[in-house]
Amino acid sequence: MLSWLELMLIGLASFRLTRLIVFDKITTFLRAPFHKEVEEVNEAGEVEIFIEIKGTGVRSWIGELLSCYWCTGVWCAAFLYGMDQFFPFIGEPFVMILAIAGFAGIIEAVVGKLIE
Repeated sequence: MLSWLELMLIGLASFRLTRLIVFDKITTFLRAPFHKEVEEVNEAGEVEIFIEIKGTGVRSWIGELLSCYWCTGVWCAAFLYGMDQFFPFIGEPFVMILAIAGFAGIIEAVVGKLIE
């Protein structure tokens, strides 16, 4: 059974890993075989980016998975929990680093809103 602290750490780590995979530019190379980004200019003159899923079958399924924050989050949580439970020598530092980064990201978003 996880303690509340472990649950919070894995939760924050899952949040950060999910955002890293689904949204961050640094992992575009992971999404590129499954997504095509399409830019369109809306009526206000702002550029909006849409994602089109490439391929069919497994490729399409992976593309859908990588475009869905909730779907990817489930797999990230399962991966991090498994790493923490079965390979703690690797899993614990990995979870801790991602949890700290996730917490820092939340703080940055809050501070950014307060400054605006």
